[in-house]
Amino acid sequence: MSTKNKILDAADVLFANKGFNGTSLREITSQANVNLAAVNYHFGSKKELIKAVMSRYMDELSPRLESALSLICQAELKPTLHEVFSAFIGPLLHLNDFKENGTSTFLQLLGRGYTDSQGFLRWFLTTQYPDVFTNFTKAVNIAYPELTAEEIFWRLHFTMGTIVFTMSSSEALIDIAQNDFDNELDIAGVIERVIPYVAAGVGAPITNIEPLSLR
Repeated sequence: MSTKNKILDAADVLFANKGFNGTSLREITSQANVNLAAVNYHFGSKKELIKAVMSRYMDELSPRLESALSLICQAELKPTLHEVFSAFIGPLLHLNDFKENGTSTFLQLLGRGYTDSQGFLRWFLTTQYPDVFTNFTKAVNIAYPELTAEEIFWRLHFTMGTIVFTMSSSEALIDIAQNDFDNELDIAGVIERVIPYVAAGVGAPITNIEPLSLR
């Protein structure tokens, strides 16, 4: 394995488990068994390493997800939100073929991009892979046209929180399903269970929320 890939493999596991802010370059180089100069040579900075880690997954995910969402947007029949979110299942599970535990690792990394205040990462993803976000928002709009841009923002933010928390504890959830309910699940089963929940949340009736000062 090349030095560059050793660094990427070590970084994505450490970033997923400890966060971007909580992982030092020295920890990464120690895990990868390379020297610190190798990180500077291949990536230049920690920020660029974070981008490279996310790009490995997004380059695998985005073409499949863009295709699935595009089909939904072009369909003659109006899609349901369940169908919109189900479009993610195949592309996400493909990440397990790309890398061991790729699906859960990627979703944890994505969550870290929000919880670790990595604003540059959110900007990077939306500018480097704009078609994914454009097609997803378009599909949600087609399925639920009454939602305003602000309402979509809040509902997708809550959706991200649900998915990230679920995936970060997926191993524990799989164990609970087995021990408490005698139900054998894998990561695909966990995703299939969370899809109806987030679809129902995004599809909830619109309510008028008054500012606290007016209550």
